Amino acid sequence: MADLVVPALGESITEAIVGRWLKGIGDHVEADEPVVDLETDKITVQLPAPAAGALTEQRFAEGDTVQVGDVVGHIDTAVQGTSASGNGAAAEAIPAQVKPQQVASAPAKKPQSTVASTSRPPERDGTGRPLSPSMRRAYREGDPVAVSAEPRPAPASVPQPSRKREEIVPMSPLRKRIAERLVQAQQSSASLTTFNEVDMSYVMALRSKYKAQFLDTHGVKLGFMSFFVKATVAALQRFPGLNAELRDDAIVYKKHYDIGIAVGTKRGLVVPVLRDCEQRSFAEVEQGIVELAVKARDTKLVLDDLLGGTFTITNGGVFGSMMSTPLLNFPQTGILGMHNIVKRPVVVGDSVEVRPIMYIAATYDHRVVDGSEAVQFLVALKERVEQPDRLLFGL
Repeated sequence: MADLVVPALGESITEAIVGRWLKGIGDHVEADEPVVDLETDKITVQLPAPAAGALTEQRFAEGDTVQVGDVVGHIDTAVQGTSASGNGAAAEAIPAQVKPQQVASAPAKKPQSTVASTSRPPERDGTGRPLSPSMRRAYREGDPVAVSAEPRPAPASVPQPSRKREEIVPMSPLRKRIAERLVQAQQSSASLTTFNEVDMSYVMALRSKYKAQFLDTHGVKLGFMSFFVKATVAALQRFPGLNAELRDDAIVYKKHYDIGIAVGTKRGLVVPVLRDCEQRSFAEVEQGIVELAVKARDTKLVLDDLLGGTFTITNGGVFGSMMSTPLLNFPQTGILGMHNIVKRPVVVGDSVEVRPIMYIAATYDHRVVDGSEAVQFLVALKERVEQPDRLLFGL
């Protein structure tokens, strides 16, 4: 007998939710084959079988909360169990008991006389429906075709299919946990948001000039995110309160810059962490973002990819967002929101020019960060995106 035990799930995670049983009672499992999905607010972990055998017990149902160390099921290593393909073959071998349908033959229609009838016309036709005045006249004139062609009146009221006005879909366990953490972040911090705008002219010109050469040299496209990551690190180094954490009654200032990059997936939003961004070049930032995005898309992120971020960047602009107030990724004290780029008239010197402008937002924990510090942080970030050559000289 082998037990399925909830493993250690990572820093500060003590429980999970049984998301989906991948194997049923009596199914055969191989060693290290996934048996059940365990969902946390950060990631879904597949619990593998410790040995080959048959799954004989599921101690928790889908949606139940389990703790680290709980035994969620048992595998009998002395029993082989059945496979899904075996069950299917057995099902196919059972002949279907189908009752033959009885088809009633329609009675032969009697030929109708084409000679005008001098007798009194009947009140009803052969099916029992009343004859209309025009049908009775046709009967007298010996025109049975006209009688049969007369349209049958529609029923007084025909029931119409009801229109579906709403659909109730239960929240998935993962969505419930995300909701709980978002509410916790709102209740456990004093969050405020400050806004600014960035002229993207210089960055777009640089990107257009070097994107082909950048791709040939580094094997990855030059995007806007690398500029924002490097500018964010430079601004955080000047204003460390946004790269911190409130722990009990102490402020923990992080001296490393592990930036969480929000990525949309089919299962929802995840925030994998790009490590040591202060040591990465532009190409290394772009390569790291692509690697994390591919892992997120293919559901291959592991728990370590999501833990330990010190600051978060979310880009609602890819979905067309013009402005938003991003929520803190608890227990972090700062998050940057990027938005779409729109051409707007701006004053440049003494003239008005059309420039590509992006609104940016920084949400911060006011318990740790003063408003003036947050505003200056966003201004410092704006200046380095608008003049990215300052990043080359550490200015």
